[in-house]
Amino acid sequence: MGLDEDALEYHRSDPPGKIEIATTKSTNTQRDLSLAYTPGVAVPCRRIADNPDDAYAYTAKGNLVGVISNGSAVLGLGNIGAGASKPVMEGKGVLFKRFADIDVFDIELDFDEAEDIIHATRAMEPTFGGINLEDIKAPECFEIEETLREEMNIPVFHDDQHGTAIISGAALLNAVELVEKSLEEVKVTFSGAGASALATAKFYVSLGVRKENITVCDSTGIITTERAESGDVNEYKAEFARDLPEGGLADAVEGADVLVGLSAPNVVSQDMVRSMADNPIIHAMANPDPEIPYDEAKAARDDLVIMATGRSDYPNQVNNVLGFPFIFRGALDVRATEINEAMKVACARALADLAKEDVPDEVVKAYGDQPLQFGPEYIIPKPVDPRVLFEVAPAVAEAAMESGSARREIDVDDYREQLEARLGKSREMMRIVLNKAKSDPKRVALAEGSDEKMIRAAYQLAEEGIAEPVLLGDRETIGGTITGLGLEFDPEIVDPDEGTYSDYADRLYERRKRKGITRSEAGDLVRKDANYLGSVMVECGDADALLTGLTHHYPSALRPPLEVIGTAPDTDYVSGVYLLTFKNRVVFCADATVNQDPNEEVLAEIARHTADVARRFNVEPRVAMLSYSNFGSVDNEGTKKVRRAARALRADPEVDFPVDGEMQADTAVVEDILRGTYEFSELEEPANVLVFPNLEAGNIGYKLLQRLGGADAIGPMLAGMAKPVHVLQRGDEVNDIVNLAGVAVTEAQGNDG
Repeated sequence: MGLDEDALEYHRSDPPGKIEIATTKSTNTQRDLSLAYTPGVAVPCRRIADNPDDAYAYTAKGNLVGVISNGSAVLGLGNIGAGASKPVMEGKGVLFKRFADIDVFDIELDFDEAEDIIHATRAMEPTFGGINLEDIKAPECFEIEETLREEMNIPVFHDDQHGTAIISGAALLNAVELVEKSLEEVKVTFSGAGASALATAKFYVSLGVRKENITVCDSTGIITTERAESGDVNEYKAEFARDLPEGGLADAVEGADVLVGLSAPNVVSQDMVRSMADNPIIHAMANPDPEIPYDEAKAARDDLVIMATGRSDYPNQVNNVLGFPFIFRGALDVRATEINEAMKVACARALADLAKEDVPDEVVKAYGDQPLQFGPEYIIPKPVDPRVLFEVAPAVAEAAMESGSARREIDVDDYREQLEARLGKSREMMRIVLNKAKSDPKRVALAEGSDEKMIRAAYQLAEEGIAEPVLLGDRETIGGTITGLGLEFDPEIVDPDEGTYSDYADRLYERRKRKGITRSEAGDLVRKDANYLGSVMVECGDADALLTGLTHHYPSALRPPLEVIGTAPDTDYVSGVYLLTFKNRVVFCADATVNQDPNEEVLAEIARHTADVARRFNVEPRVAMLSYSNFGSVDNEGTKKVRRAARALRADPEVDFPVDGEMQADTAVVEDILRGTYEFSELEEPANVLVFPNLEAGNIGYKLLQRLGGADAIGPMLAGMAKPVHVLQRGDEVNDIVNLAGVAVTEAQGNDG
């Protein structure tokens, strides 16, 4: 099946199209319906009639954007009409929702005249929090946007103009830095004089490019003052007319520092590239085929050529999805009256700054594990980078407040955390822990300190003030990796080859001399095995926590800390806990990594420790002891041990959380079953801590919930140790390391008390 048929099947499969409307409130009972519609709906209606701004409090207006088009200039398709443009506008809605959690109604207007589009769009102001104009041809698009911006009191944004301008502007900021030129001095030539080209030229001026240094060419040639005075070009092109001799694109490109292509394929030759100034910057953004192919532009000359295109298969893709979802997110959340120049500049600068940061593993993986590091082939972030949301939207919101466009003031730091939560419940939960960690950072030893992921995690921990990382490993290797990654930080490194660490060897010997270890062997273990070195450091108080396991099997990584640090007082067993986050629920699952066939005492310990972990995330635990029976419906040794564990916990005066069992998993988590069938249960609400009867069940259960239930997993968190230790899974990513380090810091803070 070819691409065309794949695309058709994608769009026509039931239900047809790409978007739907979903309810956000319960509609299961008669009472729900009476609140949603009649008679209850009359109450918010009266409130809004008295105060129109209350529409933001009682309706979806504040998170709803209208994507409006007449289909007169659809990218790559031209004037295909309103109806044919609907798949594109639905797609725009998908991007709004996917990247910024903004809802969209797409409105296709069967009008050709600008006046008709203006009238229809203006009448929809009560419905929307913002308007995104899309695929409307020039010059009508200029008049439509200008008029609607003046006459509407909500943001109006023509993405075809400004989206490309903003993303290209972000790329320009970083490109001129790399070639060591200044915006004020660079000479810029534009190939193309349509809506996006003219908007980009104007935006470059906002960034600092001198207008007199910009030359614009349309299909006829250079836009000169003579052409403008003769009426050969419209008023929008005439704004960039220059007092130059007539000429074509080749004349305009000669000596230019920057070439911006928003025109047609293959209109730029290698000779034109060779005629440009030293280390030229080329943004060839015609789609799907650029003004000059990427490889040809790079091969045209021997010095540095920084190239951007509109294509995803080349570096530096100028993709509008890096802008519009996040611009609208910031604008909506401060109830901006417009998207002004300051907000657009803030977006571009935030994107430029983000490109200089270390790139998350999830982004690198999405692009085939290709190196992504600030430089000539990475000057703008990738569209799938989740950090764009909580870097760009706050920058836009802050610019809106500072420029007077905002009708609502927000705390930008709090806002970043709210945005992070939009990316998933797991981020919201981890933010709780990471904020606690930042309040009093602790020393965290990273056993595999020479590993690139550990080094990148250490950088994030230090940069964000989550922990004070201590890298265990070869100093030269670690230093070389830091330099290679372009990370500017100077972490503490403990290199076993640089000292005798005899005190650590003595301590290990004291702990294990009656467990078969000689003094000589203790010295070798401290020097050659970072798991033992890190464990002794924590045991001696020279580090507050230990992370290991990234390149080891779980049991072999767990053994040294168990031997050296041991379990907490009154604790005989440790356990592995996973936090699973769903859209509106969190569940802690234990044990999923350590105890193969726990008896009732071990199950009770696991429950206590997991409840402690839940509270570290500000979750009050409700514990269900799971089995395949409900409260005695099956009576055998397996169900009895679970029942006895639950009974022992309820009888323990130090247990201050509700617990019950044995019960089946659906009984534990479904309120109708729990309260409807088993109203005698100690749990008044569904459980959020699930204790599995054995390792097999725990491992299977959490993985099914993760994969089929769509849960995000944080862990495994090792519970029950005397001091904080966490064993990573082999192949964990940098984000996993940072998260577990944050958990370890909060544990260490608790130990201080």
